[in-house]
Formats: sequence, C-alpha cells, structure tokens
Amino acid sequence: MNKALITGITGQDGSYLAEFLLSKGYEVHGIIRRASTFNTARINHIYIDPHKSGAKLFLHYGDLSDSEQVSNIVYNIKPDEIYHLGAQSHVRVSFDIPEYTGNITALGATRILEAIKRSASNIKFYQASSSEMFGSSKPPQNENTPFQPRSPYACAKVYGYWMIKNYREGYKIFASNGILFNHESPRRGETFVTRKITRAIAAILAKKQDYLYLGNLEAKRDWGYAPEYVEAMWQILQQGKPDDFVLGTGESHSVKAFVDEAFSYAGLDSKKFVKIDPRYFRPTEVGELIADTSKAKKTFGWQPKVKFSDLVKIMVDADMRAAGLKPIGEGDKMLKEKFPRKWWSVD
Repeated sequence: MNKALITGITGQDGSYLAEFLLSKGYEVHGIIRRASTFNTARINHIYIDPHKSGAKLFLHYGDLSDSEQVSNIVYNIKPDEIYHLGAQSHVRVSFDIPEYTGNITALGATRILEAIKRSASNIKFYQASSSEMFGSSKPPQNENTPFQPRSPYACAKVYGYWMIKNYREGYKIFASNGILFNHESPRRGETFVTRKITRAIAAILAKKQDYLYLGNLEAKRDWGYAPEYVEAMWQILQQGKPDDFVLGTGESHSVKAFVDEAFSYAGLDSKKFVKIDPRYFRPTEVGELIADTSKAKKTFGWQPKVKFSDLVKIMVDADMRAAGLKPIGEGDKMLKEKFPRKWWSVD
C-alpha cells in the first residue's frame, strides 16, 4: 500500500487530495496545527477513528516553522510521497505579515526537503507552486516564463520553487513543482475573492447581507476547478522523472466578470449590491495571469473539464445550499454529466 503525507490537509486542496488518494487505496497522513478549536471541517466526512479497522487517514500535530517536528514526522511515517500544500496562502494578507509568510511558505518547503535528504529514502516530493510567482510577466505564462513576483506570498513561493530545483539537482531528490493557476471550489477559504462573492450572493438572497465589498475588479485570472488540479498533483509524481508543470485552463477572466456571472446566475443585478473598498486593494497588483499548459497536456494529458461559467455555477449552487436555500441546480447538473463517477463529495 502506498503511503502519502500531506501538509495543509485541512485546506481546500489538501482535503480533495486526501479524498483522491484514499480512492486510489493510499494510506494518507496529514499534518495539522494544534489549536484551541477544531479546523478539520473539510475532512471530517472521510475521517475514521484510527483505532477502528479500515482506517486509512491519520492526522499528526505539527508546524511548518518547526524543523524538528517536521523531521520527526517524516522519519516516523516514512511516506512514499509528500504533497506540500501547507502555507500562509492568502496574497493580500501576506502584505500584512510578510515575515510570517516567508517563514511558513518559503522556509517550510526547505524544512521538508532537509527531512527527506536526511532520511536517505526515495520519497517523492510535490511542491505547490503558484501562478502568483509570474506576477507582472506578460501572459500567457508557461514553465519558461520569468518570475516577477508582486507580493510577499509570491516571493516566498519563488524561493520554494528554486529550493525544489536545487535539491533535485544537488541531492537527486525526486522533487517536482506544480505551478498552479487559480483553482476554486465550494471548499475555497471564505476570505478568497471567489468564495467571498458566492457566499455574499447566498447571504443577500437570504436577506442576511446588503452589500458585497471588493477591491480591484479589473484583475484577470485563470480560474479552474480544484478537484481536477489535485488529480494532476498525483500525476506529476507518477512520472518517470521529476519535473515542473504549469496547470490552468488557458482562459482568463476578470474579477468583475466573475461577479457579473455569479450575480446573473442567481438572478441579481450586481450593480445594486457590489461596492468598492480601497482596503482590499494590494500595494502592488498583478494584472493578468493565463496558463500555457502545453507541457502538461503533452506529458500526461492534462485537459480540465470545468471552465469558468461552470465553475461559477458550482460555487453559487453550493453556497446557496449551505445557506439553507434551494440551489438553482445547473452547477450540480453539470457535475453529474461531466463526472458521473466522481471520487469527491459535491461540496
């Protein structure tokens, strides 16, 4: 039985990846931070008491800022694969806490690489790199596009990216970068702009919110569906040699387009409910990101099924359902048509 270790298992990507690997028969281990409140909501539906028979998901307390803890976890679990998804991943927040972002998002990767090096084992390592690393580089962006980061988060991810390449070449570690463009889902964090929009729509329909406050509506992003991206993470580690891959849809849409699409789908006029708040602007902005995925398509057949309009519908339906409202249903219908044997839970 293959054994995987996931950092950031309680996040959007980590929870979907855990589900996917369990469906593949893996024994899955995840690192979670010790806190006074539970933060495991995204994985509660797949968690079985480890003392009961059939349990294949195990959680371990740890912190990416503590190299000793990280090394001990890697040593004790002895995983075949490590998926490093844990980070301070909110771009706007990284301007407020740049030092912490660097410690966790940049140095966290180094701590795991050192643990792998010291273990002298054949662990395969996946690094969650980000399209934000491209920053102000002209789109479309691919594996050869120069990095021009525009935030502390992006700078930290660039550091991690290059550490992966250095340990791969210097110590022959099977370490790969997945440069993922924006990928969303009903499990996206509530402070991220896409989820903020779809939650606001549900709250407005439920008469619990009057307005939605946003920042830069002109920023353009390549938005895809998270469950498809975690499958690609696994595929990257199944290749014969480690390498770096850009993953996205190849389409770009503005935040305003997302707003208009989501509000229109819900039967609302966005102009009546959306207001601009300067607090949500970044000190340095990223204009447009579009993925050129030619390499991933050629290497392992990357071809996402969910594009922009469908993604919006999936997320609006899910947040309406979460608010106790009847979903419109087009997003749910599309999922059943495109993924008749899906391995993940709808929301």
